Amino acid sequence: MTDDRHVARSLTPLHGEGLRLCAWDADSDTEAADYLRGLLDPEFVRWNTPLTPIEDLDGARASLLRKAEEAAKGTGASYRITDESDGTTLGHIGVDGIDHVFRRARVGYWVLPEARGRGVATRALRLASHWAHTELALHRLELGHALGHEASCAIAEKCGFRYEGTLRGAMFEAARHDTFRAAHLHARLATDPE
Repeated sequence: MTDDRHVARSLTPLHGEGLRLCAWDADSDTEAADYLRGLLDPEFVRWNTPLTPIEDLDGARASLLRKAEEAAKGTGASYRITDESDGTTLGHIGVDGIDHVFRRARVGYWVLPEARGRGVATRALRLASHWAHTELALHRLELGHALGHEASCAIAEKCGFRYEGTLRGAMFEAARHDTFRAAHLHARLATDPE
């Protein structure tokens, strides 16, 4: 088995637009706490329902180690969004479910409350999308969000992720695994204009 911590550290950092995207370090108390804080944020909880609830630092570390395993397998890349000048954690962006045969993946992101309203998610999505299309040679990136999440819809459209439709019953309701809600599907192709 691969040493997950080594893989996480070897994830290619991405720079631009005042941001640095780098691997999360599950051994860092500060980073694990930032990750947990993002997942427990009421706005995150309102729009997302993780399959495995994460409620404490141990759960956050376990989640980060699973993400490092996905990076080792080439099926995912989870980045900590930081301020390029001072390294402050601003949020998270992931390229998940990477399918190298069909050259597609899903993208998702969240931003800590104190970093909202500054274009962080938009800038991070542009960086991660460019990386996925060029370095990973992925053709299609999909982005889904709960119906009604207007901020996420606007970010997707600013970054060239075209709205493709509404998927009925495609996501769990907030904080539930027994009820479903509709989601918007957006996608960006490598051949779409910048």
